[in-house]
Amino acid sequence: MTTVPISADTSPSVVLELIYRLKVKDAMSSPVISASPQSSLREVQHLMRDNAITGIPIEQDGRLVGIVAIGDIIGAFDSGTIDRPAGETMATSLVTLDANMPLSFAVTYFDRYKYGRFPVLDSTGRLAGIITASDILRRLLIALNEEIGRMEEGMTTKQTLEEGPLPLTELSFGTAPLDFAKAGTASQRFKKALVEKGCPPATARKTAIVSYELELNQVIHSVGGIMRMRVFDDKIEILAKDEGPGMADVELAMKEGYSTANEWVRSLGFGAGMGLPNVKRVADEFSIESEPGKGTSVLAVITWERPR
Repeated sequence: MTTVPISADTSPSVVLELIYRLKVKDAMSSPVISASPQSSLREVQHLMRDNAITGIPIEQDGRLVGIVAIGDIIGAFDSGTIDRPAGETMATSLVTLDANMPLSFAVTYFDRYKYGRFPVLDSTGRLAGIITASDILRRLLIALNEEIGRMEEGMTTKQTLEEGPLPLTELSFGTAPLDFAKAGTASQRFKKALVEKGCPPATARKTAIVSYELELNQVIHSVGGIMRMRVFDDKIEILAKDEGPGMADVELAMKEGYSTANEWVRSLGFGAGMGLPNVKRVADEFSIESEPGKGTSVLAVITWERPR
């Protein structure tokens, strides 16, 4: 793997944008080496040794039922129970990730739970992969090199705005409640359109972050809405407007960590209460209007200067 050079375009903002854009399935290890509850801990230990891994998921009838970690194996050697079935020792209180979750939520999980690995489930609830912190780092390094390659290609083809003012562009996409599989579609399309117009990379990244947070906010908290991007020659406007339920206390909703997401949404790693504060932090201008029963409208503006 080539070494990523240090420059303005490999700053933390680029890494943040990649974490938002990539999915858990892009970084996880697959196929998965697993065992059954009837497998002995000695057999599990041999799987770990032969594959140089420190955790084995336990599956029964195609479903994840537990995990045996290297600590369990060491404990079994110490207690003389290494030949007992894995099902008697495995951890059964599991925290899992969905394959279609943004990679940012996997990062949050590692910080929150302090585990060494997380099982990844597909849309049917079956085991699709395993993700570790090393998997995330490896995928980000690859993505950074790919990003640098695209930037260099863009420089050679001189995709700039020097040919004239940027014409007005408008794109709109709808959102549906709790549709996490499609969350991020609007932000990805917005960024693609900006890149094609020759928008500066830093501005395109800021737009992607703002639009993603607003889009995810609609998916979690609203009954559906619309995301709209309007591009002018000196600014980009992102409008997120939903059809309800609206907010009774906008000031409270803007506080970091405050969230009305239900327990199921939180169990998926969403609804941390940072969406609106992040939008306000990244955008150059920010306004929000909301009324209970009628919905919420958020306008974020990102300004930029044409290259000289």
